[in-house]
Amino acid sequence: MTAVLDSRYLAFTALLSVGYQLIFFAVTATFRFDKLTDFAGGTGFIVNALVTMVVSGGYHPRQVVLSALQIAWGLRLALFLLFRILKWGEDKRFDDTRDSIPKLVVFWSLQALWVFTVSLPVTLINADARGLAGSIGLGAADYVGWALFAAGLALEAVADQQKLTFKSAPDAKAWCDVGVWRWSRHPNYFGEWLVWWGVFISACRQLRGGEYAAVVSPLFIMALLLGLSGMPIQEKGWNKKYGRMPGFDDWKRTTSPVVPLPPAVYGALPRVVKTVFLFEWPIYAAGLGDDAGGSDNADGREKTQLLASRPGLRASA
Repeated sequence: MTAVLDSRYLAFTALLSVGYQLIFFAVTATFRFDKLTDFAGGTGFIVNALVTMVVSGGYHPRQVVLSALQIAWGLRLALFLLFRILKWGEDKRFDDTRDSIPKLVVFWSLQALWVFTVSLPVTLINADARGLAGSIGLGAADYVGWALFAAGLALEAVADQQKLTFKSAPDAKAWCDVGVWRWSRHPNYFGEWLVWWGVFISACRQLRGGEYAAVVSPLFIMALLLGLSGMPIQEKGWNKKYGRMPGFDDWKRTTSPVVPLPPAVYGALPRVVKTVFLFEWPIYAAGLGDDAGGSDNADGREKTQLLASRPGLRASA
């Protein structure tokens, strides 16, 4: 059946991604219930990896490991965000969307696109159109990629837990600057970059020709977080909410936007280095000092109002 659609499973996983998200869209639209939104995004990765591996029937080491890594990432994300929304209650990201079917359609379409696009390296490895999986053994690229994935997943998990613990404390101050959050304003996002670059690097050992377009997976994640549904919204909300509070300017000046660095090191770097190499872009100063209360919305992954509802990019609330 999949070969009839296309040998690389692209049409197959596009339909699979849309169909799976459509189930949760129906629940949200019918019952105005949005607690399963991020769960649907995370488990969408599990479904794509598991189904493509089983359908291909290859089960070669690279296929098995990369599928397992994607499943592990999706499971951790889905369970963590489900726990968080159940703990915190209603998802405020959907206050302007919950009762609008057109907006919900746009959101869930974007969520399906996110799952499909970011899953591409694993999809192509599992499709194995030319039977390369069995002939190309594991190599340095695989081990480097898996190590990057492990580091990224660990960083994401630690950052998410530290933020949750911080926000749950009765005497917590406004912005989180404990643990890895002292070295990066968005350490969970950096972890997500490492995860998907790691997957792609391992997949490169088997990709050929146009299949290298799967690099869109980590690039898509970086673009979303840097310029669309992640950091611009988060930083603007922080600037409006905390911009006049003592210590906030110092925290931003000495804390790297994404790439973790010691505060003393980052604070001493020239502005041009911060801007060009470390993503300290002018858009992240938007709203600084405003009196209006901004939204300190949650992750990731943090979605634009419709991109702010972007699938899977949990906001670092």
